[in-house]
Amino acid sequence: MDIASQSTTVLWLVFAISFWFGAISQKTRFCTMGAVSDIITMGDWSRMRMWLLAIGVAVLGSAALHAAGLIDLDKSIYRTPSFTWLSYIVGGLLFGIGMVLASGCGSKTLIRLGGGNLKALVVLVVLGLVAYMTMRGLFAAFRVNVLEKTAINFPAGQDIPALLTAAGVEAKTAFRLAVLVIGGGLTAFCLLNREFRTFDNLLGGLGVGLAVVAAWYVSGHLGHLVEHPDTLDEAFLATSSGRMEALTFVAPQAYTLELLMLWSDASRQLTFGIASVLGVIAGSAAWALATGDFRWEGFAGVEDTASHLLGAALMGFGGVVAMGCTVGQGISGFSTLALGSIVTFLAIVAGAAAMLKFQYWRLMREA
Repeated sequence: MDIASQSTTVLWLVFAISFWFGAISQKTRFCTMGAVSDIITMGDWSRMRMWLLAIGVAVLGSAALHAAGLIDLDKSIYRTPSFTWLSYIVGGLLFGIGMVLASGCGSKTLIRLGGGNLKALVVLVVLGLVAYMTMRGLFAAFRVNVLEKTAINFPAGQDIPALLTAAGVEAKTAFRLAVLVIGGGLTAFCLLNREFRTFDNLLGGLGVGLAVVAAWYVSGHLGHLVEHPDTLDEAFLATSSGRMEALTFVAPQAYTLELLMLWSDASRQLTFGIASVLGVIAGSAAWALATGDFRWEGFAGVEDTASHLLGAALMGFGGVVAMGCTVGQGISGFSTLALGSIVTFLAIVAGAAAMLKFQYWRLMREA
């Protein structure tokens, strides 16, 4: 078995998937912060439905792969027995606040950077730096010794099907029920709205959802080794976590900076997450250049700069604490039906909504 060749194939495929993600997100204005903002300011649910459709499609597609035996969702980082509820809530709230201050979440930062936004470059650097500090540096002890100590243990797993099974529902019935109610319900909620069914809305929702499903397949099936020939252990090729991964955009930005800083260190390798970061930037840039939407943009002033710096720091810290971002937990994690991912999703939306309302109140007060 040529492990190096197989790893290279995995990396190129995730780059292609992320390129697609970046291009369609640039075209359709797929933006999770914008989704919350549209509801708060205009009562418009179009972009929120786009996000929810992506979640619904990801749930249905991932469940289909799992049921077919092509991947095992229990081997993702999201379906852990430890339900660190305080981390999910605190991390999600801070991430939601941060993405409003920084004009977009982790994935939107990469999309904006591809479109020529230099503010996004600063956000990427600060987000990646603080994320690394939260994983292994200054903030890591607080994360591990305080936030992650507050947890509830579910021996069978914290995903909804496992919780239903523990409550007495037969395992297969619990799985099908959870997938149909949550995945099917979200998909139906979006598609049954006539005003939502425009080309861009459908492309954004379906395209992003299928990108997450494709990422699970590449990492969990094509990159899966039942027994690595060197270690004789199960392995998922090219992943930083050593487990099956899909699209997420906080820790990978930290690992991208690490690779650039330690490029001459032969032990540092291109990984699944880093390839996804590069793919999103490339896809967004390609679409922006092809359509004439590429525009250089910088900070408007000191307040704008301070807002983006603070927002980037909050996203870096919150994203690591909550184990993901609006895509990492809000779509990839949600697609595993992990309770922690659902809680994080709700916390992110709550944090973003609270910050948007505060900004609106501040504007009205100044006016």
